[in-house]
Amino acid sequence: MHFDVFTLFPEMFSAYLDESILKRAREADLLRVELHNIRDYTTDKHHTTDDVPYGGGGGMVMKPEPIFAAVEGVLGAPPVCPVILLTPQGRRFTQKVAEELVQQERLALLCGRYEGVDERVRQHLVTDEISIGDYVLTGGELPALVMIDAITRLIPGVLGDENAASNDSHASGLLEYPHYTRPPEFRGWEVPEVLRSGNHAEIERWRQQQSRERTQQRRPDMLEGEE
Repeated sequence: MHFDVFTLFPEMFSAYLDESILKRAREADLLRVELHNIRDYTTDKHHTTDDVPYGGGGGMVMKPEPIFAAVEGVLGAPPVCPVILLTPQGRRFTQKVAEELVQQERLALLCGRYEGVDERVRQHLVTDEISIGDYVLTGGELPALVMIDAITRLIPGVLGDENAASNDSHASGLLEYPHYTRPPEFRGWEVPEVLRSGNHAEIERWRQQQSRERTQQRRPDMLEGEE
């Protein structure tokens, strides 16, 4: 899968992309991430990417010219793939949305900054807007990394266990069951006997029960609408 990330701060990405699962996915050619600095597409000597908002108000707004030039310069006009703006005003990013987006061969992520982007970017360039939660961050770089991570986990071959992603919290509509590892006893706290029994049918039943109970306790909203 191929991600094109348009940002004012491409150097923010390397530390995360060069470690762990994402690093291995890139080395295996299952994931490709290209970072594009929007400043490179400005035409003035100061590489200006923002300006004061019409009508007044605090903060600065990202200018449309360098954004259009960057996206269309890389992806064509119109762009050859979905262009997603990371913004608090977008639809909420969920596991279901990640499963939807992994079906794409290529995605462009546009990282907003300051007070946001000129509205003409939303109206005439962006094809989707996504938020990772109901709060405001300094920019779209962290949301872009969150999306890349969550979507990459769903790419076949990325995780060592082919069933790992489907067992994660939210993948089944429930929170994941508790996990234990060695030692079997620590400070008097023991691993549940069923997990040491070797009875896989009983283990599966226990895990399903634990997932449902945990979801009911911590995220009852996820069970709303069930009969």
